[in-house]
Parts: sequence; structure tokens; C-alpha cells
Amino acid sequence: MLQYAWTCSCCGKQYSTLPLDFGAEAPDYWYGIPREERDARSVLTPDFCTIDSEHHFIRGCLELPIIGMDEKLVFGAWVSLSEASLQRAAELWDVDVVEGEPPRFGWLSTNIRLYPRTLELKAGVYFRGGGLRPLVEVEPTDHPLAIEQQRGITMKRVQEIVAALMHRH
Repeated sequence: MLQYAWTCSCCGKQYSTLPLDFGAEAPDYWYGIPREERDARSVLTPDFCTIDSEHHFIRGCLELPIIGMDEKLVFGAWVSLSEASLQRAAELWDVDVVEGEPPRFGWLSTNIRLYPRTLELKAGVYFRGGGLRPLVEVEPTDHPLAIEQQRGITMKRVQEIVAALMHRH
């Protein structure tokens, strides 16, 4: 949370802090499994998910730089990975520092509803070690999420995003 006074454009309420971290509990595809089948068909932890023993996902941090600030707006987003990449992520999870490890390819598996469809955007997953979730970088395209990740966002845009997420618009 950032100590920052702002007024919500949706409800008019004044706040003294601005949340900068929002996360998805599971990949969107997990929600497509009927509730009564989820335990039998999937394994879901806060950081990893496997569906039907063949579809693998990792939760990472998709960061949007805030122009003129050190802070970032972070989406806890899920990305698909190959089985080998998921195993490598698990191997590196508790390593203090990860150096020289190439990014892994994946498909964004969280639809961030404030943007046009984000499911299946190409992404790079950068393992960090130290128990930190990996960084997720959307492939540079003309998609608004990719543009905002590359160029950064204004504080006004942060407030718009936070207001929409807080009020579930």
C-alpha cells in the first residue's frame, strides 16, 4: 500500500492509502472446471497449478511502472508453462539469486478485466529465486496492457484501475 490521499471517481469516497497489488487466486482455466471435479482434476497452490496432469501454470508479478515513482502497480497473474519450465521454477524457487537464467515462454492465463481480453497474450516469465514470484512481461504488441507495461502509467490511471478493481465494476 502506498500512503497517498485520493478520491475514488466511482464512489467519491476519500482514501489515505492506495493499494498497488491485486492478484488472481487461480488461472482462469481452473474456474472452467466444475467445482465438484476440481480436487480430482487439479492441484492448486498459491504459486503453482496443474490441470489434468498436463496444463501447468505459475503465478507471477505483472508489473506496470508508475511514471515518476519508484512504486509499481502489480497484478498477480498466472502464466502457462511447459512441464520442464515449471520444474525449473520449482528448482530455483528458494535459490538466493538467479543469474543467467533465460526467460521462459508462456501464455497469460489471467484475464485482467480492465483491458481487452488478456488471456493468451504471449509472455516471458523471469525466475527470481529467493521465494519471490517470477516477473511476467507481456510480449510487446499494440495491446493496451503491453503498452502500459512498456511505457508506464500515470497516477491518474493507477487511481482509475484501483477504483475499478476495488468496486468490482
